[in-house]
Amino acid sequence: MIPQLTFRREHALAIIEHSKAHAPLEACGLLAGKKDRVEEVLFVRNQAQSPVRFVMDPYEQLQAFEWIESNGLDLLAIFHSHPAGPETVSPTDIAEAAYEVVHIVCFRKDGAWSLRGFWIEKGAAREVDLKILE
Repeated sequence: MIPQLTFRREHALAIIEHSKAHAPLEACGLLAGKKDRVEEVLFVRNQAQSPVRFVMDPYEQLQAFEWIESNGLDLLAIFHSHPAGPETVSPTDIAEAAYEVVHIVCFRKDGAWSLRGFWIEKGAAREVDLKILE
């Protein structure tokens, strides 16, 4: 488990802007870096085109994985949006979590967008601290 994930403000803003641009549909993507520090945000098309579900386009996901590997980075997190809530991972997110990485939810509450991180393991989710550097 990664207890904390660190990334720059520009990464957080990129995730939020991507999520806002795709609302009311869910948006998704990957975060790559080293240890617990994000270095790159990679957007992947939500093949489900749904307001309540995301399925990463397999071709774009494979391209992103290849980019991560060719740049000597590791997959640190998967993000997706919940434009209409909840502000936590859903039972579906927990059931379908296939990678041991941080799962970030970008959600809108009272008109403002925020991020929360979770570690999903053995059918349960624990919150991960997201440290955003200026």
